[in-house]
Amino acid sequence: MLKVTVKEGEKIERALKRLKRKVRDTKMMQKIRDNREYTKKSVARRRQKQKAEYVQALRDKEQD
Repeated sequence: MLKVTVKEGEKIERALKRLKRKVRDTKMMQKIRDNREYTKKSVARRRQKQKAEYVQALRDKEQD
């Protein structure tokens, strides 16, 4: 469970911004979306491999 304490004199918008950042950094919403439906292990591995190939291609292109 994520907790954000509002400091004395701090605006609520600032605290909300910190909460949103924590949610994004922990990838909590992504896990919830992924768990909505079952994905086969083979499909998950295929997606992971495609993502790795894409990232590697970007890195190779950046180095050229």
